[in-house]
Amino acid sequence: MPSAGFSKLSKENGPTDTEQEEANQSAAITTSQISPASGLNLKLENGLLDFLFVSPVRWFRMLAEKIHWSFVVGVIVIYGASQGIGGSVFKVSSDYYWKDVQKIQPSEAQVYSGIISIPWIVKPLWGLLTDVLPVAGYKRRPYFVLAGILGVVPFLIISLCKKLHVVFALIMLTAGSAGVAIADVTIDACVAENSIMLPSLAADMQSLCGLSSSVGKLVGFSISGILIHHIGSQGVLGLLGIPAALVILVGIVMKETHTPDFAYGEVNQKLREASGKMVKTLKCRQVWRPCFYMFSSLALSLNIQEGLFYWYTDPKAGPHFSEEGVGFIFSFSAIGSLLGVLLYQNSLKDYPFRSLLFWSQLLFGFSGMLDLILVFRINLKLGIPDYFFVVIDECVSQMISRLKWMPLLVLSSKLCPSGVEGTFFALLMSIDNAGLLLSSWLGGLLMHLLNVTRTNFTNLWLSILIRNFLRILPLTLILLVPESDSNSNILPPEILNTDQHIINTETEPHNIELVSLVKYTS
Repeated sequence: MPSAGFSKLSKENGPTDTEQEEANQSAAITTSQISPASGLNLKLENGLLDFLFVSPVRWFRMLAEKIHWSFVVGVIVIYGASQGIGGSVFKVSSDYYWKDVQKIQPSEAQVYSGIISIPWIVKPLWGLLTDVLPVAGYKRRPYFVLAGILGVVPFLIISLCKKLHVVFALIMLTAGSAGVAIADVTIDACVAENSIMLPSLAADMQSLCGLSSSVGKLVGFSISGILIHHIGSQGVLGLLGIPAALVILVGIVMKETHTPDFAYGEVNQKLREASGKMVKTLKCRQVWRPCFYMFSSLALSLNIQEGLFYWYTDPKAGPHFSEEGVGFIFSFSAIGSLLGVLLYQNSLKDYPFRSLLFWSQLLFGFSGMLDLILVFRINLKLGIPDYFFVVIDECVSQMISRLKWMPLLVLSSKLCPSGVEGTFFALLMSIDNAGLLLSSWLGGLLMHLLNVTRTNFTNLWLSILIRNFLRILPLTLILLVPESDSNSNILPPEILNTDQHIINTETEPHNIELVSLVKYTS
């Protein structure tokens, strides 16, 4: 605000005609000195600032207004902090934990990583509990709190116990994974239901999940190697209690309707009703066909990452990357994942599912050839250092993988019937996770059969070649995917509109489905 003296001076002694003319001439000269190139640069700078800062803020505000701010915060915490930062730090630290502390073979580590993912396969169980069995009158908030506690305790035990038996360590890591899975299925229920209620925002909600996850992974991978170098893999695993504690806070702030008079005696009946509705939906042709494709595309993409990790860090056969180097390499994979989300959100989200999945699966198979070039050390013959080539490999592979994953998530949210959105979305995700588990175990079996060990990497190239070939096979099933896009309803009307009266919680307060967060938007 101008001062009183300045205001008075302006009123009493305004500019003369001569002064005004000189000012106009000066402004004209200044304007004439601006070249077209300078104007173009100014526009580019403004456009870049708008893309990096203004547009994201406007987008977050739009989601918070149309859905609810607590939903946006919950997605950021669970996908960004818990799964993003926590998941990436867990990935690197657990690899070093199995390799340096437990000293097991890469094929064993690959199998153990599959066992740790089992809580993600039983996601329908967590979904049914959150849909059917409220605690203290709430269906969501208590399960966030439970998930946070289940995530804090096991990681603290691993960090405090110097040498755990491998079986007990596996149990603790699996329990921590269960905590993350319970939080994931609870927030996924919100995403699924709001995708049904607001189909035009379905892709935006999945982009919010993917963006939060990618940024979180970028941060997590960037700091993981440094943390492991300074406090060791066990100490880093103990730090994973921090994102788990944030999940507890989500349970405290999440907006949810309180239902104090829930009839617990009707739980069995509601379980039967929910199970019957899910079975009916799965029998629908529009549902089981894309589900079979999703499972096949994931199961046939064999996971041999543990073998590559052991080779990365081997001082003789491999490039011998340090802990910090491995962390930064994976951080570039997070950048690739983030680029995939941005590319999907800004350019590809309105394309048909079948076209997107065809090209992304094809590129996914070809991108695996970069690993073959690296293992054969062809990059060194071309004058490309290992570190630089691995960064390119991880960035490109993860970008394509994210482009493949995003339409699968949106498609899954479109297959959920009203009334059991959370449980059914969890069922679809468990099918995907079963495919990932099978790919991990088949990858471990492949490395075992080819005798890929802690020190023998002679046949690692062959396992990569077999994996790349199997990645192309799902294209033979691409016709199982619908041609519709993210703006269309896939379910037939008789399933999509079944039990629409269930959504009205004012007349039926004890139903098994999520209460839409949209109703409580202020």
